[in-house]
Amino acid sequence: MHSLEVQRVVSALHDAATMDPEGTLLERGRLTPAEVAEITEVMEALRAWKDEESRQNKASSDYMALSERDMRALRFIMAGARSHTVVTPAMVAEYVGITSAAVTKMLDRLQAAGHIERAPHPSDRRAIALSVTPHTRASARSQVGVLHARRFAAAARLSPAERRAVIRFLTDLAEGSQS
Repeated sequence: MHSLEVQRVVSALHDAATMDPEGTLLERGRLTPAEVAEITEVMEALRAWKDEESRQNKASSDYMALSERDMRALRFIMAGARSHTVVTPAMVAEYVGITSAAVTKMLDRLQAAGHIERAPHPSDRRAIALSVTPHTRASARSQVGVLHARRFAAAARLSPAERRAVIRFLTDLAEGSQS
């Protein structure tokens, strides 16, 4: 019984008439009812994808016993290795958006758990180079890598015109969130 009621409320999350009954936020006057329904369907699909991505990210974090911030740091360090860039604690702090003191605590925790290694920087004797341990790299690949491969496959199934439309849509959303 609750399932039907929950679904009704979820459907109202992105329904233009329910979200903006006065019509002051959403410009829908030039749209047909069918177009409004399609837009609502896009919003629902986006919400479903975000929910699934959050669920998958949480499952990966839980599997590796790490926070989302820890996972972001590990992905960054692994990307550095793939791009032949020596990653330092300062770079991780900048990317994750935390202080140098907070990154030190994070890296201490990650190192103690066997996820990262610290070594002298190859060209700057004052800096530390970070790397992900082989075990953590394999775990991340089996968890996050598989999810990335699914997203890549979904994008590969689109036509070039469809990919351009998705890129334009997601770019517009990202730029809108920065204003």
